[in-house]
Amino acid sequence: MIAIFYLVLQILKLYSYVVIANVIVSWLIAFNVLNTQNRFVYAVLDLTYRLTNPFLNRIRRFLPNLGALDISPIILLLLIWFIEMCMKLYIAPMIF
Repeated sequence: MIAIFYLVLQILKLYSYVVIANVIVSWLIAFNVLNTQNRFVYAVLDLTYRLTNPFLNRIRRFLPNLGALDISPIILLLLIWFIEMCMKLYIAPMIF
């Protein structure tokens, strides 16, 4: 049970890194630092979009239109942090 607990925590941490990578790559593409014609850049962008867009689209449905400002990754990161903290505060004492 302890191993599953730590596995879930690590998966949440890795997913938060993927969300951050998605934000950084999309900013670099928006400011023309990276070119999507490059195969590696396109592969990284496609991978991060496929991993993050299902959750980000669900969050975007509830947010008002803020124009060019997209705060859905911030809300997703806060939600991941909240889940991690709840796991550490409420599930960890039951396991240990």
